[in-house]
Amino acid sequence: MREISRQDIFTRVYEGIRTLNVRIPEDVRRALTAAFAAETGLGKKVIERILENIELAQQKRRPVCQDTGMLLGLITIGTGVRIAGEEITPHSGPDRVFIGSIIEEASEAAYRDGFFRKSVVSDPLKERINSGTNLPPVLHYELVPGDGLEIALMAKGFGSENCSAVHMLKPTAGKEEVLDAVVDTVRRAGGSPCPPTILGIGIGGTMEKAALLSKKALLRDLSDDHPDPWYAELEAEILQAVNSLGIGPGGLGGKTTSLAVKVETYPTHIAGLPVAVTVNCWADRKLVLSWLDENGGTNG
Repeated sequence: MREISRQDIFTRVYEGIRTLNVRIPEDVRRALTAAFAAETGLGKKVIERILENIELAQQKRRPVCQDTGMLLGLITIGTGVRIAGEEITPHSGPDRVFIGSIIEEASEAAYRDGFFRKSVVSDPLKERINSGTNLPPVLHYELVPGDGLEIALMAKGFGSENCSAVHMLKPTAGKEEVLDAVVDTVRRAGGSPCPPTILGIGIGGTMEKAALLSKKALLRDLSDDHPDPWYAELEAEILQAVNSLGIGPGGLGGKTTSLAVKVETYPTHIAGLPVAVTVNCWADRKLVLSWLDENGGTNG
C-alpha cells in the first residue's frame, strides 16, 4: 500500500489549475507558430493576435480566454494507493469520492484566487443559477492495478463544447463514413468554436464511452501520432479534410481550420459504431499530474 498525502494532491491540483488557465502548453504553441508561418491574409493576422494573447496572458498571469471553462478531470488510481490519513482502502467507492473532494476544494480555491470566471450553473435547466464557485467539476475515475495516481485536467470552454457531437453509425460504416461524420461536425460548427480547433475523436464502446474517449484524446501531445499506423493515417486524413473546408482561423478563411486530430478507440458491439467528436478551441488548456508507481508508470 502506498500513501499519497492529501496536501500534496491539493497543492499540485491547485497550482495546476492556476497555471493551465494562463499558460498554453508548448505543443499547442508550436502548432500555432507553424500555422502562423503557413497562413496568409486575415488568417495570418488572427494567428498573430492569438500568439500575442498567449504571451501577454503568461506574462501578466491573466486568463488566455474570458471563458475559463468547466473543469474536467480524468483520474486513474492504482489499487495500491491510499490517501494519507484516511481509514479506508482506495478501491472502495468512498475513497475515490474523497479524491474528488480534494480536486473540488483545489478547484474552488484556484478559481477564486486566480480571479477566473465562474461559469457553472447548479441546475442545468430549471433555474440555471450560477454556483459561484465553478463547482462541481466533471470527474471520471478509472481503477487500475499498481500504486500510481494520475490526474488529468482540462478547462473546457463551451464555445467549442457546444459544437461537439456523437454520431451513431451503422456497423457497416468504414473509414469514409467516419471521416464524413467528423467533417460534417466541423462544417456545421463553422467559426463558432474559435478556430483553429483541436479535435478529439472517440471511436467505439457505447455512446458515453465514445464521448469520454474523445475527451481523453485531447490530452495527447499534438505532435504525438497514433501508435497504430492505420489510425495515424486516419488522423492525418481527417485533418487534411477538415482543413480543406477553408473555414480558417477565426472563421475568416484560411488553411488552418484545425491544428490537430487525435483518435482514441475501444471495442464495440457488432451492431453499432459510435463516433464522438469533441471540438476544442485553440486554447487547449490541459495538464496531466502524475504520481509514479514503483515501476516508473502511473498504473502499474
